[in-house]
Amino acid sequence: YIARIKSDFEYAHSRGIKTGAYILFCSSRSYGSGEHDAAPAAYGRSLCLGSAYAETYFKQLLDFMKEVGQDCLETDGPYHGYRCEKTTHPLHEGRDDSWRVNWEQQEKFYRLCMDDGIYIITPDWYYASGGRKMPMGYKEANWTLPRAQQSLVARQNIYDGTWWRTPSMAYHALPLTPVYGGGADSTMEPLSDHLDAYDRVLAQYFGMGIMACYRGYRLYDTAETQAVVAGWVDFYRRHQAILDSDIIHVRRPDGRGLDCMMHANASLKEKGLAFIWNPTEDTVQQTFELPLYYTGLKDTAKITVNTGSSESGDVAVYPLDRDYRVKVPVSIEAHGYVWVLIEP
Repeated sequence: YIARIKSDFEYAHSRGIKTGAYILFCSSRSYGSGEHDAAPAAYGRSLCLGSAYAETYFKQLLDFMKEVGQDCLETDGPYHGYRCEKTTHPLHEGRDDSWRVNWEQQEKFYRLCMDDGIYIITPDWYYASGGRKMPMGYKEANWTLPRAQQSLVARQNIYDGTWWRTPSMAYHALPLTPVYGGGADSTMEPLSDHLDAYDRVLAQYFGMGIMACYRGYRLYDTAETQAVVAGWVDFYRRHQAILDSDIIHVRRPDGRGLDCMMHANASLKEKGLAFIWNPTEDTVQQTFELPLYYTGLKDTAKITVNTGSSESGDVAVYPLDRDYRVKVPVSIEAHGYVWVLIEP
């Protein structure tokens, strides 16, 4: 088994692809004996990291990742709020010290992963312990909603989840195939049949600097679909510096009017990049106000309003008012978007 996985990973590496895996530490199903579980009555079943089982498990996991050449690990749990009331585990005495011990053991494991060069995706706040990113915040049940509603809720998650972190500190899920019984109106597959919706959701994640976790068996199914995917990848590469910058929260998505988020960074040539979305059923023509204080611009801004992944829009210079705001006229089709590049 190890030889087969190692061979698969070596092939991926030969193609320039990083490899990783998902591991479930927290489950609604029992791990088995109960001697290594944390508070099953309160939390379902979760692995107690103060147990002898966990020590052996972590060692085997680290040995496996090193042997196969794994680059990334996504852990689902343990969550540091869990407690364990066992008095027979070797690393904690009972409930009162189990919180601390579980936190310390999780930190220790992540630091060992870092020593081996493994990129860590965590389910909780472990940024100071080696975690690179965690979920932006979503409910898996939302994936059964119609495509347009999924996109709206995802933007709400991004808006709410970037007040205290930069975009690259989190990921969001993008299911391409049915999940939890979702119907035909909730899935992106076949991708070419829903290319407009697929384009919009790619714009949403790449445009906000959020790397999505794609759940499906392909990223494109036709040459046209491949061109859309490649276009947004190229877009991200061209604008990565500003897309990785802080987000200014302009208007929260509510489904009733235009919503907007904007990256800003006064130290870059590209001072800002905003996406404005129209979730309604009608074309909206509106003069939209963007706050440019944190772009560092004072008097004027060169504004390019674009659709799609290429810079093909009209360029104009707009004055800033005394509050460092600029008024930009936009026309956005139903369920569409524009993105605005802001330069000196």
